[in-house]
Amino acid sequence: MSDLSTAPPLAEQEQYEPEEPTGLRAVVARLRGGDLGVIPVVAGLVVIWTVMQILNPVFLSSVNLVNLTLECAPVGVIALGVGLMLLVGQIDLSVGSLSGLAAALTAILFVDHGLSPWLAVPASVASAAVIGLLYALVFNRLGVPSFVITLAGLLGFLGVQLWVLGSKGSINLPYDSGLVTFAQLDFLPAWLSYTLAVVAAGWLFTAGYLRARARRSAGLPAASLRGLVLRSVVLLAGLGLAVWYLDRARGVGWMFVLFLALVLATHYLLARTRFGKSIYAVGGNVEAARRAGINVKGVYTSVFVLCTSLAAVGGVLAAARLAAANQSTGGGDVNLNAIAAAVIGGTSLFGGRGNAFAALLGIVVIQSISSGLTLLDLNSSFRYMVTGAVLLLAVALDAAARRSRASHGRA
Repeated sequence: MSDLSTAPPLAEQEQYEPEEPTGLRAVVARLRGGDLGVIPVVAGLVVIWTVMQILNPVFLSSVNLVNLTLECAPVGVIALGVGLMLLVGQIDLSVGSLSGLAAALTAILFVDHGLSPWLAVPASVASAAVIGLLYALVFNRLGVPSFVITLAGLLGFLGVQLWVLGSKGSINLPYDSGLVTFAQLDFLPAWLSYTLAVVAAGWLFTAGYLRARARRSAGLPAASLRGLVLRSVVLLAGLGLAVWYLDRARGVGWMFVLFLALVLATHYLLARTRFGKSIYAVGGNVEAARRAGINVKGVYTSVFVLCTSLAAVGGVLAAARLAAANQSTGGGDVNLNAIAAAVIGGTSLFGGRGNAFAALLGIVVIQSISSGLTLLDLNSSFRYMVTGAVLLLAVALDAAARRSRASHGRA
């Protein structure tokens, strides 16, 4: 029997307990545990940009990058909604058709009926929100899988779009309208771009500092002040360099700023609100979320509505970018690109893992491939093949990371 009198005091015993790693050690621990974060996406983007620049020196020119940011916005907004659906373990296959229908409704209300864009656009988005409510009703009450519901919506609302446009087939938006100029010609002045860069870096530091202080007050490990400052300085330098380079051409477009604002708003919703935590909980384990008192049906309903509404916003932006709404708006590869962007950006197909920045990173990857291959004068067949390969690689990495997290007890 051991001599208890020789045991060290409790306070000394606690000193031997392993501490949770912080800083660089925490990053390494997460990587070993299968939490890859955005590293695969950023690494893939660097490879794509390097190869495209070698093959065509015009690719990384300021003119092409400005066009790239504007091309990212419409489908990126749609991908943002798809990402929310994937987080709760569901999917919406009708986002392309809904974006085309919203574009057609906006054009008809604005051009044919003379309604102000300030009324036409909200009316179109509200119509898409009602469709989301309908999806949620069928899903929650009848238990029909979201795959089937939205597949029916893809076909049905494509038909509604064609019916709404009628024999015209296409409606041109006035080039001098605020809607078109916003998407094509409106760019931030340089001083405002730099101001927003400073605000973003300051916000990152302030949010990190407040979170670190709260964790320390609770006796939890937290990021150091030096690390917070370094992170903010790196962000400021990166944004400042990007603004300077884009300003060598036309600058930062307001439409891209709108996309970034929606990404940040969604990130705040997911990371800082009870509703966001409920989304992750439902996507991780529906039954556990239900037993924890979460209104699972309410979460599903909200996510369906957000997804269809964002699809409508993306469709309106696409129509404004082209100054027209026609039968092909929202068709083609819009559906697939929106879903692929969310997955490539890091949102798990298994639900419960991902963030709002996945849509941003994913759509930049897809549009970079599209832009680079267009500059090389290659047809769309190569773009489909390359995008498909990148999508398969992203899903394979997600599956491998999921197995690694499970083996480390982090699933």
